[in-house]
Amino acid sequence: MTLENAMVLAAGLGTRLRPITDHMPKPLVPVGGRPMLDYILDLLAEAGIRTIAINLHHHADQMEAYLDARPDFRIHISDEREQLMNNGGGLARGLKLLPPGPVLVMNADLFWVDEPAGEASNLSRLISFYDPARMDMAMLCTDLDRAIGHDGKRDFDMGTDGRLTRYRDGDAHPVVYAGAFVMDSAFMDDAPETAFNLNLYFDKAIARQRLFGTGLKGHWITVGSPEGLAEAEAFLAARPARA
Repeated sequence: MTLENAMVLAAGLGTRLRPITDHMPKPLVPVGGRPMLDYILDLLAEAGIRTIAINLHHHADQMEAYLDARPDFRIHISDEREQLMNNGGGLARGLKLLPPGPVLVMNADLFWVDEPAGEASNLSRLISFYDPARMDMAMLCTDLDRAIGHDGKRDFDMGTDGRLTRYRDGDAHPVVYAGAFVMDSAFMDDAPETAFNLNLYFDKAIARQRLFGTGLKGHWITVGSPEGLAEAEAFLAARPARA
């Protein structure tokens, strides 16, 4: 499958990272000497994404200035300055700026490093894994031992065929949602016009037995708190220098 369109969810307030986020949007908080959003956009470019819709709210002027310096994408701004739409409402609104069809959705504050050299990237594998005949959503997931800065929460249980269900204590293969999934935009044609949480559509796909996941290779990094930021910085600083 050829997929060139993506939606980046970037409008969150980053309240748990205050006071850093009092002065900048969370996606631009430096991690390892680079804004978090640098990692996300580089991963998207490597996967062949050419057109991006991205929602903005908190310190939106800083985000616009940053995005103006990324000429490698066609970027459509979904402006949420007047009303924050939560991740589900933000996605539903942003999808209207993109052509209908398959789309890659990615959070702006979760990324990964150390993908194996010489292999397809995580996003390329995710795109290839997505089968619209069987799946409403194909989600990138990570095992807990690959998660840096994570609080230990388990999101889903992954079956041997990749099918995902909500995690319950004792499930055999707990995984964490890694912040990226592929779907056809038509899956959200019935989305409300108001703010809502994206979990509504994760649960809809689960109820139809059409939520699937594939495992991330490398190390997944989330920066949701000052403690998580410190853990991420220490992990990146300890990695061997890359050629």
